[in-house]
Amino acid sequence: MEDSSEPEQSSWAHLPDVCLRHVFHWLDDRDRSQAALVCKKWRWAMYSPSLWRRRTIKFYGRPSRARTLELQSALWYVKKFGKYLEHLEIRLLNPYNTAFTQKFHMTMRGLLSHLGRYKCRLVSLSIKYLELDRLIWKNAVRAQFIRNLATFLKRMSKQLDYLNLKGARVTLEEGCELLNSLSYLTNVSFISEINIEDFFSFHLPVYSSTLFHQTMSKFHSLVILTFNYNCISDELLDILREHSAHSLCTLNIKCHIHDPHGQVVWGMSWANLAKRAPKLNVNFFFERVMKHDHLARILLVEIPVRSISLRSCYFSDPDWTMRPTLTNLLPAYWRVLQKLTLELNNDHELLDDELLQLVLSCKRLLFLKVWAFLSVTFMERLLQNRAERKCILTTIEVRIYTAQRETSEEDQLLCDIYRKFKYLIDSELNYFVITCSMA
Repeated sequence: MEDSSEPEQSSWAHLPDVCLRHVFHWLDDRDRSQAALVCKKWRWAMYSPSLWRRRTIKFYGRPSRARTLELQSALWYVKKFGKYLEHLEIRLLNPYNTAFTQKFHMTMRGLLSHLGRYKCRLVSLSIKYLELDRLIWKNAVRAQFIRNLATFLKRMSKQLDYLNLKGARVTLEEGCELLNSLSYLTNVSFISEINIEDFFSFHLPVYSSTLFHQTMSKFHSLVILTFNYNCISDELLDILREHSAHSLCTLNIKCHIHDPHGQVVWGMSWANLAKRAPKLNVNFFFERVMKHDHLARILLVEIPVRSISLRSCYFSDPDWTMRPTLTNLLPAYWRVLQKLTLELNNDHELLDDELLQLVLSCKRLLFLKVWAFLSVTFMERLLQNRAERKCILTTIEVRIYTAQRETSEEDQLLCDIYRKFKYLIDSELNYFVITCSMA
């Protein structure tokens, strides 16, 4: 007779290791530590390297008790399992005083020192929106933080493949010091992706700096580079052509109204780069740089532009008109443009016809996002052309501004248009269209 006194084991006890690790992957630190107490097998799962390769640490400017405990736990686990760490993201959320930046600096100094000392396998580092030009950073703290970060980057320079310091807002000398850290050992860096958007402080004409050009000449395998237009010059394009043309795929370029963008860049420099880097695509993001003469100086026909985003940020200028840009400038990219974003305050001019003609002329355009004053019938005309295969759009996102307080009539017309083209929208499009009163 069988002994039935032995307790039945749960099916969880027979869960394969790969499945158990997948379950642990979705648990936060507290739940993982609790689960690790269940049995030896679950404790071993807790120590699986795959669980600790990616970490995000959040520093809250006004932390609650729960957030403080969350931060302490995250730091403890990063130090404990740092030897497995490959991707680290640091987030600063609403820093608001000097006490916070001082504490952040001290914590980061200890963390980076620990990771460097134990030779972690870090390949990706992201520390965004440091905003080191704000008054909450005392000069001594700021200088020491930059030195500590530069020291850490020197230690990681051989293995780091991705660096994101977006929004650091440093001086030209500080920025070049940090970037030079990536080529510390061999005077050459083979990092593949750098994000230095808003890396330098406002108003700096980085494009004229010999120090910046010398720094960028040390990068020999860039694949993706994200930066501001105030860094662009013939010299920089020549440096990219000489050292990274074999690998370069994407340039993401932000042009902000407060950054210098009046420099002369020759179309031949862009053409030479595009010729040597056949995989290159360029994405432009314009913030309140809307006037045609400014855009015409930047958007040269030789640039292999894949994406353009023009945002006026709700500011209206009676002397500004968008029509020449839509009819004369953007059509030059009809063979290459795939994504177009327009956020305009065009309350003084209607652009339905010009925008529709631009969409129809761009033979590779897949994505269209428009926030602007438009008539509702624009959507019907656009969808009719899409139904007739006169364009190949797959994403349509439109916010129709109106000066009227009441939008019920326009909303009903949009519903009618949706029903008319429902077969097309449901089967072939990512579609989102609404009206928005600006009264």
